[in-house]
Amino acid sequence: MTDHPAPLRLGYGTNGLTDLRLDDALHLLADLGYDGVGLTLDHMHLDPLAPDLPTRTRRIAHTLDRLGLAVTVETGARYVLDPRRKHGPSLLDPDPEARATRVRLLQTAVQVAADLGAHAVHCFSGITPEGTDPDTAWKRLAEALTPVLETAAAARIPLAVEPEPGHLLSSLADFHHLRRTLGDPELLGLTLDIGHCQCLEEASPADCVREAAPWLRHVQIEDMRRGVHEHLPFGDGEIDFPPVLEALAATGYQGLTVVELPRHSHAGPELARASIDFLRKAAPACR
Repeated sequence: MTDHPAPLRLGYGTNGLTDLRLDDALHLLADLGYDGVGLTLDHMHLDPLAPDLPTRTRRIAHTLDRLGLAVTVETGARYVLDPRRKHGPSLLDPDPEARATRVRLLQTAVQVAADLGAHAVHCFSGITPEGTDPDTAWKRLAEALTPVLETAAAARIPLAVEPEPGHLLSSLADFHHLRRTLGDPELLGLTLDIGHCQCLEEASPADCVREAAPWLRHVQIEDMRRGVHEHLPFGDGEIDFPPVLEALAATGYQGLTVVELPRHSHAGPELARASIDFLRKAAPACR
């Protein structure tokens, strides 16, 4: 913790702006006063599978630089690899080649992040396949992430794993299990989703922030209710945000705190405006 909290740097996720062209989304966020963007690699926004990715990435890097926006690369696109399976294939898929497809996407994301000057690459474990025992699932996850971490180390880009409700890695305790299993690699960090803390962690969201502080590489934020994994606009859930934001500022965390409303793209521009207004009023640490 620091005695002189730094201002939080606010971002908004492009997965909540999928009805906008990426350039339009970036200009919107800059005009609203956001410090950065959580950029989800998807078919409508910097498609990681389409031709000439390096050229398209350089163009986006130039736009981000011109607008003064920082960036974190997110990899939660629902159907970017498989048009029939949400988030498929995962790092836990029974088929080794399917797992390798996800590994290659994450390695591509690391390269994109390096080319953009991003703070981190976000990822998650995936849901344990039916009939797979926990020991096998954890072994698959560790083996799949090893080459990704090697790519991250070469690029000096942190990999920020997100505990996701319903996934193998669903809690802070699970993150620490993975970290120990992999030998605590330097570039393995944590994506902390504040709503997920409210949803399923025993500790309060503010206490989760304090516990997670040494490993924070990316933060997502939205409202949520206890026991219900539904990303909600601020004020529609149960979270008391001033203590959370004060705890986050006190950690000295310098990455982005990104609003995560992936099911609200139909109202994305208005929610982007309302969200930054809410967060600035909730705590002086949000500039």
